[in-house]
This record gives sequence, structure tokens and C-alpha cells, in this order.
Amino acid sequence: MNRFERPRSLTELVTEHLRNEIVSGALDFGAALSEATIADRLEVSRTPVREAFQRLEIEGLVRSEPQRGTFVFSTSKEELQSLCDVRNVLETGAIHLSVKHDRPGLVKRLTTVINRMEKERKAGNVPAYLHLDTAYHQALINGAANIYLDQSYQTIAPRMAALRNRLPAHPDLIEKSFREHCEIRDLINQDNVDGALEVLGLHIGRKEGSYWNL
Repeated sequence: MNRFERPRSLTELVTEHLRNEIVSGALDFGAALSEATIADRLEVSRTPVREAFQRLEIEGLVRSEPQRGTFVFSTSKEELQSLCDVRNVLETGAIHLSVKHDRPGLVKRLTTVINRMEKERKAGNVPAYLHLDTAYHQALINGAANIYLDQSYQTIAPRMAALRNRLPAHPDLIEKSFREHCEIRDLINQDNVDGALEVLGLHIGRKEGSYWNL
């Protein structure tokens, strides 16, 4: 029996559209979101917009304040530290599980992303490079082949992607980022997990520049 693909609901389409606008930086941190304005802009009723707000609030991309309205999320330094701490725990665990599960497969997937990153870096396509940066870290999670780890990671991944896309597009930062991605891959390939985790810790947790100056 053929399996029919379920058509996507308006709520799903609106949610994806607004999520992309927040993650890409088209909507600023702390920006007020109007149901009526967005409904008019997207030519839909207010109901799917309201439902999209609810879904995005669960993802941590918007916040609702009684008597005030709905706003794009913003992050204090304390919240950012907590996000980075959780990310470090999850990605560290993912590397351990991925190496145990299929180290050659992980190295192959990371290499595929790195090759694409290098192409976009050389072309000066920063948005595409940053999108691949997200894909690189998701590849670490995917390699663990653990649905519960992935579900946990998705609770912070959209916010981390939104933060990443607002980093200064300075060539030195991109170069450092790319070099560290390569180092992590190379150390995993050498079965030097401790070395890979050390670089990952610096890559995620560094406080000079990057997220900490947003």
C-alpha cells in the first residue's frame, strides 16, 4: 500500500517561516512580534500565527509576557553560560557514543561537512558557512545514534544557531572556527578522543569575543 504524504498545516508553515527569520537574524533579539502584523504579512489568519508562537516558545525562540506581548528571545550572559554548558555536556557525550558506535562513519560525515565549509569559506559566503557550522555539530549528535540525546540537543540547537548567525563575520573568526572543526575531526580520526574533547571545550566555551560580545 502506498503511503501518502500528509500536507503541511498552516501552523507548521508559519512556524518554520518565523523560526527561519529568528535563526537567520532577520528578526532581532528582543523584537516585539505582532500576531496581526505577521498574519497580514504572511496572508494567513491570526490562529496559525498564535499557534506558531506557542511552538516557538517551547523551542525557546520567543517569550510571551502577560499584558505585554510576544518577543524574540534574548540571552543574558548567565543564560548563555548555561546554554554553552549544556551544549558541551551533550556534544561531549555524543563524541563518546559516536566513536564507540561508528568512528569511521563519524569521520566521513564530518569530512563531508568540512569540505563544504571550506568551499563556502573560500567563496566568502558567511551565511552558508554558518549554516554548515550548525550541520557539523548536528553531525556529532547524529553519530551517537541516540534519539533521546538528539531530542535533548534540539531544545538548544535553534537558539545556538540564532546566536551563531549573529556573530561578527570577521575572516579571522571564520578561519579559527574552521581550523578547530578540522582539528576535532582529525583527532577523532586518530582515536584521540581526549584531544578532540579538549578542542571542543575551547571551541564551545571560549569567552573571548564570539557569543559573549553579542
